Amino acid sequence: MVPTPVTDGPPADGPVSVGGRTMANQDKLPHLPIPPLEDTMKRYLKALEGLQSPSEHARTERVVKEFLEKEGPVLHEQLKDYASTRASFIEEWWTESYLSHPDSVVLSLNPFFILEDDPTPARGNQLMRATSLILASLGFIHDFRTGQLEPDEFRGVPLDMSQYAKLFGTARIPTKTGCKMQVDPDSKHIIVMARGQFYWFDVLDSQNRPCLTERALLSNLTAILSDANRTPQNQVAQSALGVLSTERRAIWAGHRERLSKDAGNSMCLDVLDKALFVVCLDDANPETASEMCSNMLCGTYKLDKGVQVGTCTNRYYDKLQIIVAANGAAGVNFEHSGVDGHTVLRFVADVYTELILRFAKSINSASSTLFKAKISPWAKGAGKKAAPANGAAPEPHEEIDTDPKKLEWVMTPELKVAVRFAETRLSDLICSNEAVALEFEVYGKNAITQHGFSPDAFVQMAYQAAYFSLYGRTESTYEPAMTKTFLHGRTEAIRSVTTESVNFVKTFCSDASPRAKIDALRTACKAHTELTKACSKGLGQDRVLYAMYCLHQQQQHDAKQAANGASSESDSDEGGEGIKGTPTLFTDPGYSTLGESILSTSNCGNPALRLFGFGAVSANGFGIGYIIKDDSIAFCAASKHRQTQRFLDALKAYFIEVYRMMKQLHSESNRRPNSVFVDHFAGEVDARSGKPLSSHIRSGSNAGQQAEEEFAGYGFYGELSEDVERALNNQRRHGSRGRVAPGTRIDLVEL
Repeated sequence: MVPTPVTDGPPADGPVSVGGRTMANQDKLPHLPIPPLEDTMKRYLKALEGLQSPSEHARTERVVKEFLEKEGPVLHEQLKDYASTRASFIEEWWTESYLSHPDSVVLSLNPFFILEDDPTPARGNQLMRATSLILASLGFIHDFRTGQLEPDEFRGVPLDMSQYAKLFGTARIPTKTGCKMQVDPDSKHIIVMARGQFYWFDVLDSQNRPCLTERALLSNLTAILSDANRTPQNQVAQSALGVLSTERRAIWAGHRERLSKDAGNSMCLDVLDKALFVVCLDDANPETASEMCSNMLCGTYKLDKGVQVGTCTNRYYDKLQIIVAANGAAGVNFEHSGVDGHTVLRFVADVYTELILRFAKSINSASSTLFKAKISPWAKGAGKKAAPANGAAPEPHEEIDTDPKKLEWVMTPELKVAVRFAETRLSDLICSNEAVALEFEVYGKNAITQHGFSPDAFVQMAYQAAYFSLYGRTESTYEPAMTKTFLHGRTEAIRSVTTESVNFVKTFCSDASPRAKIDALRTACKAHTELTKACSKGLGQDRVLYAMYCLHQQQQHDAKQAANGASSESDSDEGGEGIKGTPTLFTDPGYSTLGESILSTSNCGNPALRLFGFGAVSANGFGIGYIIKDDSIAFCAASKHRQTQRFLDALKAYFIEVYRMMKQLHSESNRRPNSVFVDHFAGEVDARSGKPLSSHIRSGSNAGQQAEEEFAGYGFYGELSEDVERALNNQRRHGSRGRVAPGTRIDLVEL
């Protein structure tokens, strides 16, 4: 392939109108409710009860009482007026909270998914894997744009589908005053990155049909990789413009402005911004699960004679990225402003399902595939065009240029220096963060549900116990609840620390009996499940309080503008008379305590995924992505300067200890006359169910014992005496806790 400069972007064919079956349920969706203010404040106090000392909580109760008597009712009514003219009262402000983030998006905003291996082993090498993923992704895009994608549902309840329009052809554009989202609904091309170089080619025709055969697409990727590998290493380091997207947003905005002054660079940026997505072909071979997580989260760090040659320079974080390592390991890293994890999960799950069905079709040609997309008649290598059916008029001929072209940047000395400094700052970020994976294979969802627990609540309590066993305290913990049963719904915050969870961890880490510990766990899990249900119905406290805070801030801004004689650009004139000064609720330490999530967690399970994760939200905390599978649980924990591996070791020790207790109690409850018998394989079987008592231990009957012996040194459980508890309470009262600016701390990385 001969690299050629880009002279123009791909042509636009007019907006794509998505409707049909895909959007059939949108008009049926209710609006996200604004709960009664008194109910919201009760939930707020309950969320803080397990995180505050009695004196701290009493202070917050006084602040809440004052808020209910003064500013609260006014803001609440103003918020209802604001919501009456919008699809969602939180949508604009929530999106803005992402777009106004001033720091690098790497390790703070963009999550990642790691896919299971290709279902067809022979297609697991890098280029074949990338080819398969691209073609399946194009099938998904075709079905969405033509309205043939099946709408999302949860237990028969329709879900909002609006986020899919922001998944493809979307870019996060930095400006000096924040970022903006740019969406091209007509995008027809993709970007491919290799060794920090950018290439592009068309992949869809005017009817959104794939315009390359598998053979032609594979040929394009082969040519791109060959060309990139011929680029000298020093030139790669100097021209890896993708690292600029890792800078602080204001710095990146300045670099974009300087880039745009050159006509050729401006055209390159336009092609990049409007691409459907970016495919990153890496030259690294991550071997362990932790290495894969790090590669998908932030790229690898590797120096060669002082030059950065890791995959961290082969990324562009302002767009959806499909990443394929040299060994075929694949995943996605996505820009989070407009889409949540559930949306991207549906995309990758459908893509993986399509690959399975294509494998089946290769064995039995009568098998069907998931997507409705047919290859474009104008596709390279498609063969002779078939005659129109039923006498229909022939399609007008399309000239589609699917040859790969390289984006040739004009690199001024100033830009070369900018790339250099961006890379060194990115390298500092990578070196000051870590991502560690744990694939716990002793048991999973089956064993947990067999003992009568909600799997998600069970895992959430595990985080509480593991953290308490290491640090002797509970901290604010966040888990997102999906609210897509509402129009333009996103998430609500589940605050996992409750009075029930605090009682559980103290009981579990004491010398209480196994029965008392498991009973406390059951009570805490039940409370968490009820909390999750409420949040999924929009009955939480975080989003509505944040919306009231934003509404107040907007009023303050408008008042300041008016005082300066400037007309407000805001269309938020529903607010009415503004409130003087910031309400005490938002400056109270309790508001900051709840908002700083030391444990930011998210459950995003699907058979298509092996692992997923994200960076820590707090500098003092952990970001934990987890997948609860039938017979295993996968975790990726990330932190800055914390003992990440030790935390996961404590978590594993807890899972082993709690299962030992559950198995013991289960055995005791079944050891009654005629309740247990020995089957023909000399195993104890529950007479009521006919199942082995340890039927869900994946690694064999002695797996729990082996794991218990291996992690015996991590056990803190059962050692919390009254003296120790008194010391911990004293430490908590007098210890320092990080604070954040009132009203500004929110959980940005969430799935």
